[in-house]
Amino acid sequence: QLMAYDDAVKQGAMALFGEKYSDTVRVVAMGDFSTELCGGTHVGHSGDIGFFRIVAESGVAAGIRRIEALTGDAALAYTQQQEQQLQQVADVLKAAPQEAAQKLSQILDNVRQMEKEIATLRSKLAGIQSTSLIEQAQEIKGVRVLATALENVNVRTLRETLDNFKNQLKSCVVVLGTIEGGKVILIAGVTDDLTVKLKAGDLINFVAQQVGGKGGGRADMAQAGGTLPEKLPQALASVPGWVEQNL
Repeated sequence: QLMAYDDAVKQGAMALFGEKYSDTVRVVAMGDFSTELCGGTHVGHSGDIGFFRIVAESGVAAGIRRIEALTGDAALAYTQQQEQQLQQVADVLKAAPQEAAQKLSQILDNVRQMEKEIATLRSKLAGIQSTSLIEQAQEIKGVRVLATALENVNVRTLRETLDNFKNQLKSCVVVLGTIEGGKVILIAGVTDDLTVKLKAGDLINFVAQQVGGKGGGRADMAQAGGTLPEKLPQALASVPGWVEQNL
């Protein structure tokens, strides 16, 4: 029905679309469930809508949801496009469309398993590297210092290797670096007996600045990143001097 805007609001009609309304407004009521101001009725009968596909749903205000849909020829075209995309996915997976979801699930399970195996191999590789690298630790004023780069490792493996070095070297300072995806990853560790004088956060920032990055963390462990991988060797080589200066 048509009524004055103020009267419609008094009756509880909701303006849902952020439109500007004239003094006389159209009010649409659907049973006792909803009374709304309407910008205009677009079809004479609901049957005129034909095929109907909901394509989006979102919140527009507290307690109000907006549903967006396609109808008629547009809904048919949308459905056909989805079928084509499903067929393309099925072709890539070498499976029938109705089997595509199951095949993709199997592939993802295999990927997760391989990722676990890769992580295990990386950890073993880091362990092999650490055995030879432990001998490179320098002694500065009674403190063992090791700053070195590892290859083909991720952040998790760096942390595990850092803990391993700290356990073996006892009173020590360790800085490890690696290059992943063209960027530098750094991690520094200081054993608890040395954190009064040497802070891992200060050390990691000193190293990170040289490779175009920054970082932070606790006094005993800190991480950083950088964008200049070519400067990593020089940055790691500066660690013993920093330790000697700050002891």
